[in-house]
Amino acid sequence: MQAYRIRSFDGSPVLEEIPSPAPAPHEVKIRIRACGLNFADLLMQKGTYQDTPKPPFTPGLEAAGEVLQCGEAVQHLTPGDRVAVFGGQGGLAQEGVFDAARVLVIPDSMSFEDAAAFQIAYGTSQVALDHCARLQPGETLLVTGAAGGVGLTAVEIGKLMGARVIAHARGTGKLQIAEAAGADHLIDAKEDLRQAVKSLGGADVVYDAVGGDVWTEAFRATNPGGRLLPIGFTSGEVPQIPANHLLVKNLTVIGFYIGGYMKSHPEVIRRALTTLMDWHSAGRIRPHISHVLPLERVAEGLELLRSRASTGKVVITP
Repeated sequence: MQAYRIRSFDGSPVLEEIPSPAPAPHEVKIRIRACGLNFADLLMQKGTYQDTPKPPFTPGLEAAGEVLQCGEAVQHLTPGDRVAVFGGQGGLAQEGVFDAARVLVIPDSMSFEDAAAFQIAYGTSQVALDHCARLQPGETLLVTGAAGGVGLTAVEIGKLMGARVIAHARGTGKLQIAEAAGADHLIDAKEDLRQAVKSLGGADVVYDAVGGDVWTEAFRATNPGGRLLPIGFTSGEVPQIPANHLLVKNLTVIGFYIGGYMKSHPEVIRRALTTLMDWHSAGRIRPHISHVLPLERVAEGLELLRSRASTGKVVITP
């Protein structure tokens, strides 16, 4: 089978033929129909992601397809099931084996492309906003990087939870996409973020996927008693948090990493994904996928993420 492989952190990934794997007793083998790209895939190529495997390995954190074979200990899945998996690696290939505990059966109404674009982005936003930040109806939610993979889902879910949503993104096109997802107010990245948010009454909850100066300005625009979620650092700069400002304004900063929750609190992720699947079946949420590309164009898809030329998700179809 073909797979997109990282052989070293100082070389270029390659598309190559490797043997089709066999599942262990607790694993399932999946014919991969779609794989969602994430910013973490870029970091894995450099070895800077917190859960980077040792080379050689196949990246691709989340995928969807059909079960081909089940290990002897697997009881809740059967060959032919349509499934999605947040495996952490292995999605950028024509086939893969994954821990059965991470595999979910998807509704017949959900396409493989939607399923591959679904778990990380929507799961991150659902757990971060509901379980962690306890976002309440009527509160003001500021989402930075609001047209990106996770940011756009935060806009969508925040609106469904009854919040007033402020979307921050670069350029009219991206802001229009955030508006279509439910944003009430739009702030272009070229504007003064702090002043713009303050003029709207400040933020009660901040969902920041950018970091750097954007985090600093959003932090300063947070209302007393507010909660801030550092979700990612696409700017490349991890901000430092002044503890004295937390004290004076009674602010709470809540770290959230979905991969960590998959290991320490899997039941929280399962509950969130069940809710999200129900919302998708009811037509309340729909992944925004800006590009669908074949396996031989993975490098192009990753460059779309690196250059921020994509909106929502980029999906690869092996």
